[in-house]
Amino acid sequence: MAAQEQKIEFYNGPAGGWGALRSVTRALLAQDIPVKGAKTLLSANQPDGFDCPGCAWPDRNHASTFEFCENGVKAVAAEATARRAGPELFAQHTVTELAARSDFWLEDQGRLTHPMVYDAASDRYQPIEWDAAFALIARHLNALPDPNQAIFYTSGRASNEAAFLYQLFVREYGTNNFPDCSNMCHEPSGSGMRPQFGVGKGTVTLDDFERTDAIFIFGQNPGTNHPRMLGELRAAHKRGARIVSFNPLRERGLERFADPQDKREMVTMGATPISTHYFQLRIGGDLAAVKGMMKQLLERQDAGESLLDAAFIAEHTTGFEALAADLRAESWEVLEQESGLDRAQLRAAGDVYAAADSAIVCWGMGITQHAHSVATIQMLGNLLLMRGNVGRPGAGPCPVRGHSNVQGDRTMGIWEKPPAALLDRLAEVYGFEPPRENGMDTVEAIAAMRDGLGKVFFALGGNFAAATPDTYETWKGLRRCELTVHVATKLNRSHVVHGREALILPCLGRTEIDIQAAGPQGVTVEDSMSMVHISTGINPPASAQLLSEPAIVARLAEATIGHRSRTPWRWLVEDYARIRDHIEAVFADFKDFNRRVAVPGGFRLRNTASERVWATSSRKAGFFTHPVPRDTPSHRARARFAGKGGTKGDTRVFTLLTTRSHDQYNTTIYGHDDRYRGVFGQRRVVFIHADDIRDIGLKNGDWVDLRTVWDDGQERRADRFKLVAYDIPRGNLAAYYPETNPLVPLSSVALNAGTPASKSIPVILVPHVAPEQGAEVETARTPYAVGA
Repeated sequence: MAAQEQKIEFYNGPAGGWGALRSVTRALLAQDIPVKGAKTLLSANQPDGFDCPGCAWPDRNHASTFEFCENGVKAVAAEATARRAGPELFAQHTVTELAARSDFWLEDQGRLTHPMVYDAASDRYQPIEWDAAFALIARHLNALPDPNQAIFYTSGRASNEAAFLYQLFVREYGTNNFPDCSNMCHEPSGSGMRPQFGVGKGTVTLDDFERTDAIFIFGQNPGTNHPRMLGELRAAHKRGARIVSFNPLRERGLERFADPQDKREMVTMGATPISTHYFQLRIGGDLAAVKGMMKQLLERQDAGESLLDAAFIAEHTTGFEALAADLRAESWEVLEQESGLDRAQLRAAGDVYAAADSAIVCWGMGITQHAHSVATIQMLGNLLLMRGNVGRPGAGPCPVRGHSNVQGDRTMGIWEKPPAALLDRLAEVYGFEPPRENGMDTVEAIAAMRDGLGKVFFALGGNFAAATPDTYETWKGLRRCELTVHVATKLNRSHVVHGREALILPCLGRTEIDIQAAGPQGVTVEDSMSMVHISTGINPPASAQLLSEPAIVARLAEATIGHRSRTPWRWLVEDYARIRDHIEAVFADFKDFNRRVAVPGGFRLRNTASERVWATSSRKAGFFTHPVPRDTPSHRARARFAGKGGTKGDTRVFTLLTTRSHDQYNTTIYGHDDRYRGVFGQRRVVFIHADDIRDIGLKNGDWVDLRTVWDDGQERRADRFKLVAYDIPRGNLAAYYPETNPLVPLSSVALNAGTPASKSIPVILVPHVAPEQGAEVETARTPYAVGA
């Protein structure tokens, strides 16, 4: 591929529009599937088609044949690609050579076609038969003195059927070690909402977006991460709903959107505004901002206005008086200082909420990946409860999740902290005693592997080496394992950061036909709004060697525990309806599963909070009181350097958030453009306020190194990033992951949730000094080195 021109160029257009259509065309052409890709897309998110692997935003009633978005097209094109990464590729390259390649290059080689095993003597992956691969894994697992030395990771793209079999196998094997992508994204949402509402999921549906008066969006960029959400926001704006966005960066998808299906907007080059109010708060300032909104409500209530839902609060909640006392005592000066918004802005946001008869609060990883994320989410819950905006039309909490079935995997039991009721039911149905002690989450699993306590790592999808924090520590842990195994559709970073023995197991993708003994099979997924529906692939498999994820799990279980398990593993995967019967036998909410999922669009799982039935310890919804965070890692880092002065940024502490580019989905890099932010042909950029560039004695376009300020004595750095002047609050920075993941300390996690705090990293900027000519630069074993 020819090198792209690198430029920074302000983008003045809307989200979507002609730029999105051109991007769709380029994505299909880049994967050599202009005709196949177009036909495939017509089946995306259709009742008789496949669920887009791009995100977990729910589907409408399929009135249109075009139920996909720009970034969904990139995900589908990447999976349906004509390119193949078969044994020939691995014969041409040692693993050391592959490790020196970029993440984009690795995935751009195409679909994996054969199971591969690492050969240390040649430093290459070589083909292996499926039976031999399963025997190798089983030998390692059964040789462990303690099942808890095995770690079983799960990606949110795994189907309900695969996830159910997976958790059943692993618990029969003897451990609850289920680190998964929930641990790295929305774990705080469940941790915050369960004690507050009795459920760990959002309560709203798409119908609520049609009926609400106001939508509040915190820490989310739907234009890149959930583009189909823009259609709902556009429709809400057109009918007069208020849309209030809180985000440190100006994001084009929150400003205006041109719907590619609207002929008038496309012909006239028009667009629809999205946000009616846009508040650029400081990174991590959301809790203070929400507290300011609630304080405004309470002050107006105390002045004689009837704004709070007193009857709802009295009948359905506990803890309000303690919250009200805390709000009355809170200082406006502290709220302004910590939110980065002035009092007039905080009051204005509160007034919009007060004027709305119903309101929805949405949030993404800009909320969850902070040390105080659980407290912030409970503050958002408090805001809703004050006016009775839970359990009625047009209102409620809406955590917007990423992977297309990350919520379903948790529903199926992929959880390192399983509830006793689930374990009891598994014991009753399957006749074995499941392990009762909690397993490891993602951060704990990394530490265990690093310390030699985790011996075998098995990943059902995902890209663990690239997605996780503290990259040096993660890679050190993976390399200490006796065996690493990755189920995948494409080559990625995790396959070249491996244990002493390693396997790559290629699986079917969401777009592909899955043939089992009973014929073609469909799998089920659960979206962000608890809708469960079927997904059926339409394309021939990329290789005759591919197995489905349910088949891989079943055959692994048979090889490992078949001698002592009563579960009919092979029989179950002959017909996935049998797996769904077993799911129904374990989970009461899936009664008549096969019948209900056969209805176009599927069915919605019961959500007790939607019914104002509170499955909490008090049997009521709870108000929770939390102080404004004033002792965050950034606070402590700034105090450490206070008064030291310095030049060229060597002691100026910034707060960095990691983010995606528009040509990216999680760790998958589709290209090197970030159209909406004006970045083209490159990724090593750091967004910074123009005045901050001046104050550290540098200029726009200069190159800097980023260094984490932490108190454990370990150096964490990411080198050679270009300064890009951007509309972001002073003292704040943004840069792309996974290149900046080495800056996130393993110990920097959300309190009471364990999620890496990747959105609030204290860093300093140091002018980059190029290595002397002829100096060796190691790229193969160094995370995201400049030359990689």
